Amino acid sequence: MTIVHVIGLGIGQHELPKTIRDHILNADVLVGGQRLLDRFKTYKGKKTVIKGPIKDLINRIKDELESGRTVTVLADGDPLFFGIGKQLVNLIDANRIVFHPGITTLQAAAAREKLSWENIKTVSLHGRDNLLPLLQALISHDMVGVYTDNTFTPSRIAQKLIKTGIDIFSMTVFENLGERNEKISNLSLSEAAQKDFSPLNFILLRRTGHPEIPLKIGIDDDLYIHQKGLITKKEVRAVGLAMLSIEDHHVVWDLGAGCGSVGIEASLLSRKGMVISVEKDIKRCEMIRKNIKKTGSWNVSVVNSTMPEGLDRLPEPDRIFIGGGLNNDIKILEKAASLLKTGGKLVIHTILLKSLNQTSSFFEKMSWPYSITEVTASRSQKLAGELYLRSLNPVFIVTASKINEY
Repeated sequence: MTIVHVIGLGIGQHELPKTIRDHILNADVLVGGQRLLDRFKTYKGKKTVIKGPIKDLINRIKDELESGRTVTVLADGDPLFFGIGKQLVNLIDANRIVFHPGITTLQAAAAREKLSWENIKTVSLHGRDNLLPLLQALISHDMVGVYTDNTFTPSRIAQKLIKTGIDIFSMTVFENLGERNEKISNLSLSEAAQKDFSPLNFILLRRTGHPEIPLKIGIDDDLYIHQKGLITKKEVRAVGLAMLSIEDHHVVWDLGAGCGSVGIEASLLSRKGMVISVEKDIKRCEMIRKNIKKTGSWNVSVVNSTMPEGLDRLPEPDRIFIGGGLNNDIKILEKAASLLKTGGKLVIHTILLKSLNQTSSFFEKMSWPYSITEVTASRSQKLAGELYLRSLNPVFIVTASKINEY
């Protein structure tokens, strides 16, 4: 059985052990990025540059193996740490793969900064079109390492973070680690946003401060920036979030978001997913953005749009919360229901009996299982030096599950 050797060329590892060097120089086929292949000028066999779709490349490696040719794949650092190793194992019999890990960029960067690296959360932005994995990591980690690419360079990442409102992290940029022209720069985000860097880089973001309000379920109403009276009270908010049954990978829509309180607290439950807060009033959208910054709920996106017209452009949701905007218009509910994933949940808050009747009639028509919960909460206040309970407006919570296509 022909074996493929996958060799991690560690940072600064220019002198290789003889056994590793033999696996490279004696292979019939040598696969790797152009920079790594260029290190082995004396190699006489067939060189294959890693480019284009990885799946196509791995299928070519399989063909070489089936033809009886030996293959060695070159990678940076540890091939199983944000490298090609995972894709190889998924597509080639693991018994035919031998890994030879090297020192990763993360390890080398941590060593340069004299940091213990087991607590550094690491993400890769290779081939991505957004910063979502990074934003998710920044919510709850004090140090985040980032593998960049030609699109998300250190300066562009810094610019995007600043635009998002993140100003409580510094950036260390490691350029050409292990090479003679190695350079390490400790910068503020604003400084990093203005500089150019070597294409061979790695960045480390370190927390320099904390959000004004700790992100949790049941943040006091008065800590949110909001229009007077236009906020889902924290007691009702907590019940609504429980009804949504949010899992950590879910995409959640908060429709008619107001000041964003429900979506912001939903982001705590959807740490590996994302929350999209849709609000038509531009002033309220600005309130949501300020509340995101106050709480550090960076995986919440704000969309200023009317409904239902703007919903088609959004990522497909697993959960939908409607807290405002229904009024007498059932079209928003109809559109939201049509876009919800099968198996998803939809939760509606309303204080109006007419809206309650409309929504329950809609779910009856659709044959979706649903429930109605009335939440009536009271808060203690003082009167003549004594405590009494003052009731809040009762709220109807309608919870429905999508069991069939709309």
